[in-house]
Amino acid sequence: MFLMLLNIDRRLNRKFNGLFNFILRMLYFVRTPLWLQRLFPGRTWEMDRSEKKLYLSFDDGPHPEHTAFVLDELKKYGAKAIFFCIGNNVRQYPEIYRRIIDEGHSVGNHTQNHLNSRKVSDSVYMNDVREAAGYIDSRLFRPPYGRLNRFREKLFKKNIPPYRLIMWTVLSGDFDPRLSKEQCLENVMLRSGNGSIIVFHDSEKAAEKMRYVLPKMLQSFYEKGFAFERIKDISPGK
Repeated sequence: MFLMLLNIDRRLNRKFNGLFNFILRMLYFVRTPLWLQRLFPGRTWEMDRSEKKLYLSFDDGPHPEHTAFVLDELKKYGAKAIFFCIGNNVRQYPEIYRRIIDEGHSVGNHTQNHLNSRKVSDSVYMNDVREAAGYIDSRLFRPPYGRLNRFREKLFKKNIPPYRLIMWTVLSGDFDPRLSKEQCLENVMLRSGNGSIIVFHDSEKAAEKMRYVLPKMLQSFYEKGFAFERIKDISPGK
């Protein structure tokens, strides 16, 4: 009886821990608060706020359909953006990656296999970044899930040449299954302003919401006089 109760207790603990970790993953700020930006001052959270410019970013691609959709929509407004690419996706879809660059957008490293920094060692994580660098020619980096501790941040800064860590001002929430596409649109429209770095995902998981929000926000901010600029790479000669 004792062993049976112990096994039940262990199963309940595993379920609770799984639920707790899921809740933690789903807790995030739609707009990054100032105190968090100050906690990690070595990362870029927003751009110059003196001009009516927005900085769109797209994570987890490239994808042959969804990235192509994004590029087509951006072209309608003469908009530029940055695409934080997964190296393995670039390996699979080199043509769409080349189109991103040919159409004047920036690219950034988002690891080779979308690793969660909390779940792997320093050496495994940095080797994954280096592998992705073989496919993605950029010194801009965004950590998957936004997770990167201070020690690993120093590793990126010590790299020769160093990486610039790009975070965000506003999360659209297109990845969040709890949000409707209307809520994602509201996140972007109500919380974005001069110099905001806005996160979307050109992935299968986020496609439905991203495809709903992007055209509407582009048209609205364009009509308000905003320009859409790319975050420029810091690599020599770029």
